[in-house]
Amino acid sequence: MKLKETETIEFKKSTAELNDALKSISAILNKHQKGELFFGLKNDGSPVKNSVSEKTLRDISQSISTKIEPKIYPTIVTTTIDEVDIIRVSFEGSHIPYSAEGRYFIRVADEDRQLSAAELKKLIIRNKNYRWDSAVNHTASSKEIDIKKVKEFCRLAGITFTNVRDVLESLNLYVDETLTNAAVILFAKNPYKYFFNARLMCAVFASDNTASILDQKEFHGDLFTLIREAELYILKNIHIGMEVEGLYRNDVPEINQEAIREAIINAFIHRDYTELDFVSLNVFKNRVEIRSPGGLFGGLQIRDIVKRHISKRRNELIADLLSRAHYVERKGRGISLILGKEPKTKFEEIADLFITTFQRKPDLIPQPKRGINEGVNEGISEGIKSILDFIKGNPGINAVKLSEETNIPLKTLERWVRSLKKKQAIEFRGSRKTGGYFVK
Repeated sequence: MKLKETETIEFKKSTAELNDALKSISAILNKHQKGELFFGLKNDGSPVKNSVSEKTLRDISQSISTKIEPKIYPTIVTTTIDEVDIIRVSFEGSHIPYSAEGRYFIRVADEDRQLSAAELKKLIIRNKNYRWDSAVNHTASSKEIDIKKVKEFCRLAGITFTNVRDVLESLNLYVDETLTNAAVILFAKNPYKYFFNARLMCAVFASDNTASILDQKEFHGDLFTLIREAELYILKNIHIGMEVEGLYRNDVPEINQEAIREAIINAFIHRDYTELDFVSLNVFKNRVEIRSPGGLFGGLQIRDIVKRHISKRRNELIADLLSRAHYVERKGRGISLILGKEPKTKFEEIADLFITTFQRKPDLIPQPKRGINEGVNEGISEGIKSILDFIKGNPGINAVKLSEETNIPLKTLERWVRSLKKKQAIEFRGSRKTGGYFVK
C-alpha cells in the first residue's frame, strides 16, 4: 500500500530538504503532537534513490536535536520501499509550542504555515499543559546561575544549601540537564540577556494624566530585584505622613505598604511572560497604577477575584518559589489583603493588561523627603540604631551572630530587636534555624 501525505505524514525527496523538514516536524507537533517524516519519497509516495549512511542518520538526529525546541527524541531508522532505501523519522511531543530555528508553524492539510504572534499566543492558551515558568530554556546554561542568589533564596526559604545543581533540581528548576525559564528569570546573573521583558518601567507624572512627565526609570534584573525596586520606587514618590506612638514616631505612607507590596508581587507572579511587554508603574497626582501584561488567567473575571477571592496562577512554579521565600503567604490571599488595607483599590482588565489602581490621599500632610530608613531611625536610641544599621549591612543575620559581631549581650540585643520589630523596622524571614533579620 502506497503511503500518502497527510496532516501527520510528510515526504521529502532527500536530506537536502532538511531545513524544510524541520518546519514540518514543528508544524505537525503543534497540531497533532505526533507524526512521521520520510526522506526519499516524492509527493506521490514513489521512492527516490539516495545514498543513506550512518552519517546521514547522525546529521538528521543532530539537526533535530539542536534546531527543534523544546527538545524531542525522534526514532530514526532506514526502511525499504520497492527495494529502495528510505529514512523514516517518527516523533512525538506534548510540550507545545514547538519551534524550528526559532519560528513556529502549524500543519494545514499537507502544508506548513508559519504562525503569527496572535496565533502563537492562542496556541499557548489552548494548550493547558504548557506553563512558561516550568518550560525548559535551551539557551541559558547552568553557568549563568548566580550562586549568591541561590544561597540568599535558601536562607530566606530555610533550605540547607549544598550546591547549585542539587538545590535547583529539588525545586524543579533543573530538568533533564536543562534549566527552566523560572530558574533563569529568578537566579540568572543577567536574566535580561535571555528575556527582553525581564524589566520594569517606572514613571512619575505631574498631573492626573501623562501629559507632563517628572521622572522615568527602567530596571533590569531577576524577579526578586524587580519586586524590590518597584516597591522602593513607589515609596520614594508618594507622600509619607507621620503618627506618634509613645516616644516613637512612625512614618505612614499615604498608600499602605503591605498593599503596595502585594500588588507588585501579584503583577510579577501572574503576568504573561510570553508577551514582550513588561510590568510598569505609573505614579500620578491622584493615583498609582501597576500594570501587568496578560490579563486574568484561566477564564477568571474581576468579580471572581474581588467578591469570591478565587485565584488561578499562570506561573505556578514562580508563585511557589516566592511563597517559599516568604514573599507571599498563601494562595488566594492577595486580593483580599489589598482590599483590606486599601478598600478603594480598583482592578481592571484593559487590552490584555491587568491594572491595579491605588487612590492617593491629597489631604495627607507629607513629611520632607528622606532616605528610606531615616524616618525609622529618628526617635530610636543610638544603640538600637546601630543594630538597625548593622542588619541593613548584613541582611539575613540571626540574633546569635549579631550578638557575636557587635559584642552586645544576647539578652540586651534580643530586647532591642523586639523593639525594632514592634516598630516594623525589621522583619524575620526563613525558618527558626536558618532564617535571619532584614530591614523592611
